[in-house]
Amino acid sequence: MALQISATNPEHPALLLELPWQLPLEEWPEHHLVPLPRGISRHVVRYARAGDEVVAVKELAERPAVREYELLLGLDRLRIPAVDPLAVVTGRTDAAGEPLESVLITRHLGGSLPYRSMFETTMRPATMHRLMDALAVLLVRLHLAGFAWGDCSLSNTLFRRDAGAYAAYLVDAETGDLHPQLSSGQREYDLDLARVNISGELLDLEAAGALHPSVDPIEFGTEICARYRGLWEELTRTSVYPAGKYHYIDRRIRRLNDLGFDVAEMQIAHSSGGDTVTFVPKVVDAGHHQRQLLRLTGLDTEENQARRLLNDLESWMATQDDYAPAGSGHRTGGAPAGSARPEVLAHRWVRDVFRPTVRAVPTGLRGSMDPAELYHEILEHRWFLSERAQHDIGLDTAVEDYVDTILPKVREPLSPQVDDPGPPGAHPVPEQR
Repeated sequence: MALQISATNPEHPALLLELPWQLPLEEWPEHHLVPLPRGISRHVVRYARAGDEVVAVKELAERPAVREYELLLGLDRLRIPAVDPLAVVTGRTDAAGEPLESVLITRHLGGSLPYRSMFETTMRPATMHRLMDALAVLLVRLHLAGFAWGDCSLSNTLFRRDAGAYAAYLVDAETGDLHPQLSSGQREYDLDLARVNISGELLDLEAAGALHPSVDPIEFGTEICARYRGLWEELTRTSVYPAGKYHYIDRRIRRLNDLGFDVAEMQIAHSSGGDTVTFVPKVVDAGHHQRQLLRLTGLDTEENQARRLLNDLESWMATQDDYAPAGSGHRTGGAPAGSARPEVLAHRWVRDVFRPTVRAVPTGLRGSMDPAELYHEILEHRWFLSERAQHDIGLDTAVEDYVDTILPKVREPLSPQVDDPGPPGAHPVPEQR
């Protein structure tokens, strides 16, 4: 059987052909590989460079490779946080003509780390709670989309920082199944597997001396269940409100948005007596603030990052002479004369505020922080310094102090990243295991 490369982009096969497919993955020469931290996997996994891309290459049998590739494509269409599938390579043989295993190729998720790399220095319990929150949100998103994971664990997840919190991404989908809707039994099975897997992984870390002494691995494994159930209840419960209190419905929708979820449609029914209203939201995947920031600025970020950047953008726009806030007096069909559209002001903010601020930080000091996370960190530092000084110290001073006093103290594994936030519309390149 001849070598075959099935790819999502017609440009990828030509780039991928340069890789040494005639060799087992364990024997690939170093000049093809990129030294990045890898999580534990039942398969051989390597990071390699294909043109300008860093890709993750996983060696496995043909049928599961093709199946996982198709599942990841399905999750991508559903906009689920998972690694991006690029290609599957089948028909590999060595120099003697002996068959080699197929490989699945995914894009390296920029700025992310496997959990074991995050525990290279003892992680504080508060940070671990944030990891559990991120994993619970990922599992809920998968279940809302009808995906039964079948092997939820820390090892099968990558984590990216998201404005003080974490965002979790599915890495390994080979055990999963996509359905129109999951039953309670399917969800509970996934949740029980997550509890057992996470407790086992934390027990391994405890045995290696990499776990904080106050952390109980069994309790943390159980914690994922409580966090999942609380979030699932908030997202799917039916609410009954007094008739005429429609602002209660709006408040519920806003609370769901704050959790990072959108309401695609809703069922509203009045009681027979007309004194109550029943509200059932249909919640879909996260992206309320992401899409708003992307539409305004072209910046593609995590949800919490987008919320923080939108707040800063709104504050900055309020200082501009040609800003017309929503609800201000204006002529029918347009903004006041001389005012600028929000999109125009947003792109001005990217050009005059966001990009210069990020560029002011030396590339070698950024570590694994993408531009949006770096900007968030600078905003946090500005707030801290301003509180101490009892007046706004400004972005320039905050950047200078952040570079001089904070970044030299940061010790973290590095990963490939965008050297420059680029023009509006340029997006950081994602990543995988």
